[in-house]
Amino acid sequence: MTKNPPFSPLLVWCLPLLLLLALLAPSLSEEAAADEKTNFLIVLCDDLGYGDIGCYGNEIIHTPNVDAFAEEGLRFTDCYAAAANCSPARTGLMTGRNPWRVGIHNWIPFMSPMHVRAEEITVATLLRDAGYSTCHSGKWHLNGMFNLPGQPQPGDHGFDHWFSAQNNALPNHHNPYNFVRDGIPVGPLEGYSADLVGGEAMEWLENGRDQEKPFFLFVCFQEPHEPIATAEKYTKLYSEFQDPSQRAHHGNITQMDAAFGELMKKLDDLGLRENTLVFFTSDNGPAITGKHPYGQTGPLRAKKGEMYEGGIRVPGILRWPGHTEPGTVSGEPICGVDILPTFCEIAGVQAPQDRKIDGTSLLPVLEGKHIERKTPLYWHFLRARSEVKVCLREGDWKILARIDREDLPPSGNITAEESRIYKTAELTGFELYNLKEDIGEEKDLKDEETARFEGMKEELVRMYHEVREESPTWPEWEWLRYEGKRIEWPDYKPLIKPPK
Repeated sequence: MTKNPPFSPLLVWCLPLLLLLALLAPSLSEEAAADEKTNFLIVLCDDLGYGDIGCYGNEIIHTPNVDAFAEEGLRFTDCYAAAANCSPARTGLMTGRNPWRVGIHNWIPFMSPMHVRAEEITVATLLRDAGYSTCHSGKWHLNGMFNLPGQPQPGDHGFDHWFSAQNNALPNHHNPYNFVRDGIPVGPLEGYSADLVGGEAMEWLENGRDQEKPFFLFVCFQEPHEPIATAEKYTKLYSEFQDPSQRAHHGNITQMDAAFGELMKKLDDLGLRENTLVFFTSDNGPAITGKHPYGQTGPLRAKKGEMYEGGIRVPGILRWPGHTEPGTVSGEPICGVDILPTFCEIAGVQAPQDRKIDGTSLLPVLEGKHIERKTPLYWHFLRARSEVKVCLREGDWKILARIDREDLPPSGNITAEESRIYKTAELTGFELYNLKEDIGEEKDLKDEETARFEGMKEELVRMYHEVREESPTWPEWEWLRYEGKRIEWPDYKPLIKPPK
C-alpha cells in the first residue's frame, strides 16, 4: 500500500490563491458591510396639505407617482410636521428637537439673525461623521444670512454637497435665479424648480456621491409654496377650472409629483431601491392664501400656521423594502422629530446625549407595535394664526391652549426684551379632543373627560415651561429696506441688481 503525499499537487497550485484570499478577506468583508448599510432619502414638500394628494383622498389633483409610491410602502394617517410652518418644521426634522428649543420661532426672513446654531447637531452631521455621503437639494430655510459669513450654512450642518435656496425659488418656480451650489451662486437657471431640484439630486446620485459610501439625500421641493409657476402641460390637466390660480396650484402639485416620479425611477435605474429608505412628507399644512386658496386639508380643521390638525398633520409615506409591507397603512402618530432617532438607530449611530431629543425611533411601528415615547408629541408656536399657541398629543387625545397675555412679542424672532414679557405668560383657554372619533376637532371634551383633561393639562403646562425656558433669544434687527421700503419675498432682486 502506498502512502499519500503530505501535499497534493492541487493544494500546491491553490496555496497562493488561498493566501491571497486570506489577505483580502478583511477588506472584502468591510466592503460587504458598507453595501449592507441603509441609504436614506427624505423628500420634503412645501405647503403640501394633508388632502392635496390622491392617496389621502383627493379626487381632483393628479399625483400618480406619489400614489404608486404609497402602494409600495407604508402610509401614515397620523403623520405630523414638527411645526406649523416652514423653518421650525425643518429644524425639528433635522435636529430631532422641538424647534422652539433650538430658537427657531417662526419662518426665517432673509438676513434675519435667527438660525440653527453651530452647536446644534443635525441628522446630516451624524450620518456624515459615520461615513455617509450627504447631499441637500432645494429649499434650505434654516438661516437668515444664507451663503454669507456669520451663520452656519448647509455644509456646516453636515452636507458634503448642497444645491440650495434660502427660502423660495425666486422670482417664482420658473427660471429661478437664487440657487447656490456649494457656496457659489449659480445665477439664472432655465426650467422649473421641481425639475431643477430633482435633477440635481439625480445627478448627485449617479455621478456626485462617493459610490463606496452609503448616502443621505435630503430633497426639499418648493412646490406648492408661493410664488407659484407651473408648466402649461400641467395646468392643462385642470382646464375645467375657470380660475388660473387654481389651475396653477393643482398643476404645481402634479409638477412636483412628476419630478418625484423621476427621482424614484433613478433609484431603480441605479439599483438602489432595495437598500434605500425613502420618506415622503410635507413641512406643514396648506397655506390657503388669497392668491392661492386651493390647498386641501381633507377632514382636518384649519391650515398652515395653526395648532389645529390642518396646520400640523401632513402626508407621510415610508418605503423601505424588506421592512415595510407594500400597500399598508398605520394610524400610529409619528412626527418630523422622529427622523433623527430613527435614522440613528438604523445606521448604528449614537444620537446626541447632551441635550433633549424630543423624537423617538419609529422602528417599533414596522413591527406592528406602538411607539413608547419618553417625551409626548408637543407643538409650540407663539405666532400661530389663531389664539391657540400650544398643543400636545398622547394616544388618540390632543389638548390645546391659549396664552394669557395680550401683549405678546410682535416679532417672529424672540429678542431678550420680548422674552421677559413672554416668560411671564401662562396657559389658559384649554381644549380637549379625541382625534380617533373627532378628526375635525369639533367637540371639546374637557368638561366630560375631567380626569384625562387634568392629567394632560399638567403635562402640557410642564412642556410649555420646559421648552420656553430652553429657547434662546436673538438680537434686535430690522427688515432689510431699499429706498425706504421693506424688502420681503419675492422682492430680493434689489440685493443682486438694483432696480432702474
